[in-house]
Amino acid sequence: MTAPKALPDTLSLIGNTPLVLLEGPSKAAGCEVWGKCEFMNPGASVKDRAALWIVRDAEQKGELKPGGTIVEGTAGNTGIGIALVANACGYKTIIVMPDNQSKEKMDTLRALGAELVLVPPTKFSNPGHFVHTSRRIAEETDNAIWANQFDNVANRRAHIEGTALGLKEFDENVQIALTDPHGAALYEYYAHGELKAEGNSVAEGIGQGRITANLEGAPIDTQFRISDEEGLEWVGRLLKEEGLCLGLSSGINVAGAVALGRQLGKDARVATILADTGFRYLSTLYNAEWLEAKSLPVFDWLR
Repeated sequence: MTAPKALPDTLSLIGNTPLVLLEGPSKAAGCEVWGKCEFMNPGASVKDRAALWIVRDAEQKGELKPGGTIVEGTAGNTGIGIALVANACGYKTIIVMPDNQSKEKMDTLRALGAELVLVPPTKFSNPGHFVHTSRRIAEETDNAIWANQFDNVANRRAHIEGTALGLKEFDENVQIALTDPHGAALYEYYAHGELKAEGNSVAEGIGQGRITANLEGAPIDTQFRISDEEGLEWVGRLLKEEGLCLGLSSGINVAGAVALGRQLGKDARVATILADTGFRYLSTLYNAEWLEAKSLPVFDWLR
């Protein structure tokens, strides 16, 4: 095994995560299924990439001044990434988050030194939505910027340069598939041209109800809608069979990768994002009482 290279600073730890062959999903798909190990970023999620690109972009534009504050509305992981990047760069952080997200995310943000503002979950059209609340706080705070992850195209550039969106530039035959949980609208948009949500999901930080600036023109070739139950099945299998403790968005992604692999055939090679660590959901996905309360299957080893 080649020794890892030395890095000049802690922010260089973000990105360049390894790909790993997933044995169970590969067998189920009938072709190779690989996982991009984004849980190996310093903040333990794919959102570290967006955080770094957003901060560097604001610095280059002169919008983020020394000693400044970064404000963001997030389901948690982007906020954790921003807090870590902000600490490394000498900035303060204010994070606005729906109060129904996991306790682990809230505790982590507070431990990182971020000021945490919790708001009730609501529709995007409501002025009290966490995104709108974070924008208002940024406007009212001296020497502050609003990260605006959903419509800030620096987020998009992070993935063009580092993960999926840039792949078609290398090979036009690459197929990009969107995987959406129930309760989100993008599956219906790409399948039938209508932003329409059906059902609901307990998955955090995945699924949305509008076309953001970061999604406009995305080269989506096909789409899958995955239930929480199917996503949890893969979360459980990947933990018990392959030693990977992941969140539900990763399980949903893997289920979508398996579905795509079955469509493409045995010579295909499919890669998906393993978005974050399951240690962030010990009070929810890995808690028998919580799963039972949500009428979701409980992993055998939690009974």
